[in-house]
Amino acid sequence: MASYIMLSTLTDEGRKTLKERPDRLQAVNKEVEAMGARVRAQYAVLGSYDFVNVIDAPSNEVMARIVMELGARGTIKVTTMPAMPIDEFVEMLSTPLEGSTKSSPDEGASG
Repeated sequence: MASYIMLSTLTDEGRKTLKERPDRLQAVNKEVEAMGARVRAQYAVLGSYDFVNVIDAPSNEVMARIVMELGARGTIKVTTMPAMPIDEFVEMLSTPLEGSTKSSPDEGASG
């Protein structure tokens, strides 16, 4: 499964709903799971966003559906981005691109 970072900001309606029903957060997490993803971590934060979620989903399409379903309610504004574990990122950088040759940083430099 792929990992995604979902940053969300409550709208006025969302703040009102959450104040009246704080348990709504867990209910939304269950809805996300029913749509085929899993909320791996969730944080309430200070600053430009109200929540940061780490979500595992099988595809971009599943994640896009979740974002559209949640955003259509009018209670949150969402920014989502795919995330890559650092180990995978380093491995990707260490693997040459297909059809390219690896060159040293000094290659082609005049001196």
